[in-house]
Amino acid sequence: MDPTSIYTLFSSMIMTVLFASGPILILAVSIGLSIAFFQALTQIQEMTLTFVPKIIAIFLGLLVLSPYMFKTIKKLSDQTFLLIASGTL
Repeated sequence: MDPTSIYTLFSSMIMTVLFASGPILILAVSIGLSIAFFQALTQIQEMTLTFVPKIIAIFLGLLVLSPYMFKTIKKLSDQTFLLIASGTL
């Protein structure tokens, strides 16, 4: 296996991780920032206010985005298994 194919495989692995986890991370950050902004405006410093909406949003995001995440990870695993089956990996 040459270094170019190893680099291509690792690059696709990193991109798969970013594409699969990116939407959930962006959702969590945006919810967290909006709650922090709301707390700064109203000076409400309730700790459950930061966690409960973020947990609910992440759970709903996982329910909605899990087919996309599965498709992304399956594409990488199919590509890797094809490389193994062809003997190039």
